[in-house]
Amino acid sequence: MAREAPFAKMNGLGNEIIVADMRGRADRVSAAAAIALNADPATRFDQIMAIHDARTPGTGWFVDILNSDGSKAQACGNGMRCVVQALAAETGQKVFTFETVAGILNAEEHADGLISVDLGRPRFGWKDIPLAEEFRDTRAIELQIGPIDAPVLHSPSVVSMGNPHAIFWVDADVWSYALDRFGPMLENHPVFPERANITIAQATGRDELTIRTWERGAGLTRACGSAACASAVAAARTGRTGRTVTIHAPGGKLSVDWRKDDHVVLTGPAEWEFSGRFDPASGGWSRETESAA
Repeated sequence: MAREAPFAKMNGLGNEIIVADMRGRADRVSAAAAIALNADPATRFDQIMAIHDARTPGTGWFVDILNSDGSKAQACGNGMRCVVQALAAETGQKVFTFETVAGILNAEEHADGLISVDLGRPRFGWKDIPLAEEFRDTRAIELQIGPIDAPVLHSPSVVSMGNPHAIFWVDADVWSYALDRFGPMLENHPVFPERANITIAQATGRDELTIRTWERGAGLTRACGSAACASAVAAARTGRTGRTVTIHAPGGKLSVDWRKDDHVVLTGPAEWEFSGRFDPASGGWSRETESAA
């Protein structure tokens, strides 16, 4: 069908991604299509990364990002790695410049197959995150879940990596917290006018963090690249780690480097699963090729 567009089902460390090729088209992937694709177990995803023709000089492509509930996302580090791998396989390029609604992103595929994405500078001002009320010190804000005298989670660090993040620091195993129960409440807390990604994080060394994330618009995820970056930055800001850390997420390991120029660089793998074609308006799809694995 002429209306159909190619897509690849991929994952970035278990972060389920659909890379949709929308180049040469004027339409967009609809919220209804995203919801329909996510309802099918074969195409269930955390984010759709829709590749469009460049609209700004100096960039190669514009990438539109949708969550599994059909809402728009500003940033997705794991999804960008999947986009890089798909385009590198097609073009042979190793260095890329993209535009997203969050700004310009640079990325590179390395000889070992790992991919680095520069997610830009973090933002800490309460209006930039954004928060609904003023907090002068966003390293820890007044927010808690549970009894006033014995909160289960409290005093998160908040930061924007192009999208809003709240990181709750814990000393116990991150798996001992019911993130599936707390995540929806915290994502939609009134202090976050644009909702927020919610992460439980434990510093296990000066250069290591373990995290679990409830992703805004997607729910529990095996990995969230922007949450990994936000956690690394918040850990360094609060003195828990240095500026280069290994992040242990349920899906595996990521590396984050908060460079001296203030840019945050995320490095990790991407994996292709299968490809097909889909209708960007309705979400109807058909499978074409499948991974040998």
